[in-house]
Amino acid sequence: MTATIAPEHVAEDRTAGARRVSVARCYRFELVKLVSQWRVRLLVLACWIAPALFVAAVSRQSTLPTDTLFGRWMHATGWAGPLVVLGFAGSWALPLLTSLVAGDVFASEDRLGTWRHLLVAVRSPRRIFVAKALASLTVILLLVAGLACSGAIGGVAAVGNQPLVGLDGHLLTPSGAAGEVLLAWVCALAPTMALAAIGLLGSVALGRSPMGLLLPALVALVMQLAQMLPLPVAVRLALPGYAFIAWNGLFTSPAQLGPLLIGIGVSLVWAVVATALAYLLFLRRDFTNLTYDGSGRHAITTGLLPLVGLVVLTVAAVAVATPSMGSGIEQNKVQRSVATAFAHLYRMQTKQLNRPDVTEAQLKVTAACNKGDGQVTPEGAGNDWRCVVTWHLPGVEAAGTAVYQLDVTSDGRFVADGDGPKEVNGYFLVKTPIGDAPNPLWQFDGNVALLSTPSKG
Repeated sequence: MTATIAPEHVAEDRTAGARRVSVARCYRFELVKLVSQWRVRLLVLACWIAPALFVAAVSRQSTLPTDTLFGRWMHATGWAGPLVVLGFAGSWALPLLTSLVAGDVFASEDRLGTWRHLLVAVRSPRRIFVAKALASLTVILLLVAGLACSGAIGGVAAVGNQPLVGLDGHLLTPSGAAGEVLLAWVCALAPTMALAAIGLLGSVALGRSPMGLLLPALVALVMQLAQMLPLPVAVRLALPGYAFIAWNGLFTSPAQLGPLLIGIGVSLVWAVVATALAYLLFLRRDFTNLTYDGSGRHAITTGLLPLVGLVVLTVAAVAVATPSMGSGIEQNKVQRSVATAFAHLYRMQTKQLNRPDVTEAQLKVTAACNKGDGQVTPEGAGNDWRCVVTWHLPGVEAAGTAVYQLDVTSDGRFVADGDGPKEVNGYFLVKTPIGDAPNPLWQFDGNVALLSTPSKG
């Protein structure tokens, strides 16, 4: 006996098959699923509230996080707070957030065993991948926006809309500081997207394994450790997390844009490649296997090895584009950075002490720096740098001198600690429009351009 299908049933099947779920509808569904999780809701709430409370509380303390970039200026301006938050977020918060969101967006379906239901409803693995990737990216952008806005609101509300001292001592107007802070957070989106793409790859490749959830945080930790090592500049710039550091160059005049642009470019390449690898693995997986626990050999051949190859290619490309295989921290660069910062801060001190104004051209500041008391080659990171700064005042024949001890880190940041004379760079309080503040020449932060730049004059 031959079975037949009624014509009306055939029409219904064709109509059902024609009703394909669009990417937009699938995206809304995935976004609602993410936001409905209590964990994600807590993250959003924390990102929009915690930074403001932290910045406001720290700004009112007698001691400041001076070991953090811009931490020493949190009493002076509200725009230092969001930069302190950005420094913390780039090291810890953003890698963890990308792990919890992007690193779990596919693995959650494996744990719940809901892939078959989702495939029946959507009928397209491609649309499912796109929807999940966009939904996770949307949530991550919401979290980043919360960190930035909350930190800025907390700082301005607690301290005020005051000028910000840059990393070379020059003063940014409140509007200029606001623009640079916003741009710094926008630049941090590129490495965040790279970590999110790595999270997608880990979630697809490792299935319900906890390693997929931790992969972005582990990659970020490895990159942080690598930045602490005496690696060549080309290797540093080729790591996708370097843009979390390179935003420092926005706060010098002129801005040190070379490392920042390279870092953003490398991060975006990583984001595209890691997402493409996750997409290929996702299309190849067997959704009928209820015990699926990762792609196994495919995770290595399609996921890990291409990323290793990408590291080699980016290092080679950066090395060719910027032939700098050394540390990038050289004597002339340190001397130039210290002299520039001192000149700007000396003018600030002059204004605070109500002395006659002078210009940088009149001061003619120079710095003579050595490392290890002159017993070692003056290059590379270390806390054994010593600089003697010399300047001239109009109408005064004798030159002024001041000594600084420098602690220079591998990424080019340094802290200059005044070592006399105490009347110039010792610790004493000066009156400012917002109250008493430490002598600006006592301790200050600076930044050495790791890439070679043309000398002025």
